Amino acid sequence: MPSMVNFMSRIGKKPILIPDGVEVKVDGSNVSVKGPKGDLSLDIRNEIAVQVKEGQIIATPKIHIKQTKAFLGLTRALVANMVKGVSQGYEKKLEINGIGYKANLEGKDLLLFLGFTNPVKIVCPEGITISVEKNIITISGIDKYLVGQIAATIRSKKKPEPYKGKGIKYLDEIIRRKAGKKATGTTG
Repeated sequence: MPSMVNFMSRIGKKPILIPDGVEVKVDGSNVSVKGPKGDLSLDIRNEIAVQVKEGQIIATPKIHIKQTKAFLGLTRALVANMVKGVSQGYEKKLEINGIGYKANLEGKDLLLFLGFTNPVKIVCPEGITISVEKNIITISGIDKYLVGQIAATIRSKKKPEPYKGKGIKYLDEIIRRKAGKKATGTTG
């Protein structure tokens, strides 16, 4: 049988430090993380074992199969995201560009006015906070996946076009512009 080192992924080997104020419980295949911003839980795969030792979370393989490296790295990354989420939280910012394009809050839900006949309504799920300031939409929450999913859903309603850059883009996203048609003089 191959040595255990061959079945360890680089990311999976790293222990996760537990910050102050964060409590981690491992109950069989369920990992629960509770912190100042909220609590999250995750069911992990049977091939991976998670333990809490000396203020650190350590993921190790239980069964050695072909995909163990990938599952180990994935599990470690998901648990690390949970720990960061309950202690610091996650945030994504989107920018609206275009004449007449705007966003408003209706209760907790987001209304997007993007040049369509009717405004587009985005329902805000539990655990996510959406705020609007001028043309910047801020999505924040403790679940990294959910924050990214809502941001991607909002962006997909009107992707930025390459000629004038009109649409919804991430704040740090760079849109490659195209030249468009050039006015040419009449010849001969």
